[in-house]
Amino acid sequence: MTNHPSTIDDARRIWDYHHVHHTLAPADVIIVLGSHDTRVAERGAEVFLAGGAPLIVFSGNLGALTSEIWTRPEAEIFAEVAEAKGVPRERMLLEARATNTAENVVFSRARLAERGIHPRRVIAVQKPYMERRTLATFQQEWPEVEVFVTSPQMGFDDYPNADISRDDVIHIMLGDLQRLIVYAQRGWSAPQEMPAEVTAAFERLVAAGYTRRLLPPG
Repeated sequence: MTNHPSTIDDARRIWDYHHVHHTLAPADVIIVLGSHDTRVAERGAEVFLAGGAPLIVFSGNLGALTSEIWTRPEAEIFAEVAEAKGVPRERMLLEARATNTAENVVFSRARLAERGIHPRRVIAVQKPYMERRTLATFQQEWPEVEVFVTSPQMGFDDYPNADISRDDVIHIMLGDLQRLIVYAQRGWSAPQEMPAEVTAAFERLVAAGYTRRLLPPG
């Protein structure tokens, strides 16, 4: 489906919008949000080893996708990936209950509070096409913390691999874009300004059949 140049252009436009282009600064803690994509754990390890923060939290139980491929929480899998990259276990904290983005934020905050840790600045690590939704969720659920969002450092053309095709990425990106709008309307995340060209690209891709990850009507 993605062979048409206009389709690829629209997909890249939405990919770029999902990125918030934060410049990272030293933080009190890194929070890595779990998923099927272990490249997120690798990025978390990279940020930690570069001195991003003295503590790294891995958050995630099993979601709809990971429950089909793993039998242990995402947090545990991600911690092992980070350890293999050189992150010491004693600098890790695992939160293994969260099953969605809001829970990643809320449960990580609670897990840190259990340790008497109340960060003022957080680096959040997420999949590339979920940067903006992660920012919006932090702004809603933990507004008093300063958050910088980052993700694996790759472009739209480089992101697909054996586990996720380019078509899959487009379907998912549209679903996340729709959720940014709907969740803000429901008070579940902070509103995000959306340029007209992004809205138009979304509508063209939906018309082209990229609807698999859209919310059901109503």
